[in-house]
Amino acid sequence: MKKIFSIFLLFFCLLIFSQKKWDLRFYNELVGSEYVIYADNTEVMPMSVKFSFKMINLKSSIPNDEIIVIPADTKRFLVAKITPVNPRDGNQFSYTNTYNFGNVVQKDFEEDYIYSLPFTNGKTHLIFQGYNGKFSHQKDAALDFDLKIGDPVYAAREGTVVLTEDSNLQGCPKISCAKFNNKVLIMHNDGTFADYAHLKYKGVAVKKGDEIKKGQLIGYSGNTGFSSGPHLHFSVFINRIDGSRTFIKTKFKTSQGDGIFLEEGKSYTKND
Repeated sequence: MKKIFSIFLLFFCLLIFSQKKWDLRFYNELVGSEYVIYADNTEVMPMSVKFSFKMINLKSSIPNDEIIVIPADTKRFLVAKITPVNPRDGNQFSYTNTYNFGNVVQKDFEEDYIYSLPFTNGKTHLIFQGYNGKFSHQKDAALDFDLKIGDPVYAAREGTVVLTEDSNLQGCPKISCAKFNNKVLIMHNDGTFADYAHLKYKGVAVKKGDEIKKGQLIGYSGNTGFSSGPHLHFSVFINRIDGSRTFIKTKFKTSQGDGIFLEEGKSYTKND
């Protein structure tokens, strides 16, 4: 009997960070009687993807909904092989996928890393919203520093810039304005990410792919996006495939000492 391979490739992309499209491509090749699915990831960070298959007379080398982590800057990464069950019968398959940036199955990270305060050395700033804050940090381990528009922002930890945005002018105290956040996103060497948000228009001083040192200038504070007033939003997290985040409480070096957890309503002086 003549073999029939009907392929229906359906893609669903989970869009994060103002509907950012990541530079990730999936494609398949017919090798003998099986199809091989490959991925090209030209991002500077790993990307994670979950596949769901519908198959007739075919089997996949990976089970449905298994999460595959594709390394950064990788081409022709083998995702799966689709093989006929009975080579004499017709077959077809389709799949959907969901993907997100980072290693979403990661569990471990460097718990005792000491971060640098993300503002000018010698300056003192207030934490006006802390972990699990009532305005926009409910269930989030994030910090809001009372920086003014134009105040310099420095990297709290070394890493690689994976995303920048500074084309937005708007800001308002509603979640609908979150899409206007100007920001810098940095990946650390333990796989976690730091988000520096609400930067001013044209207020980013680095570019994607830059290797950043701790204490390096990365941008200027502002009042864009989901914001009730000028400030710097800072958080560290591990991404998950569904778009949620596992937030990490971070220890800082301050004039009071090393390894300090910052608290809402208190002021801290940078003394590096």
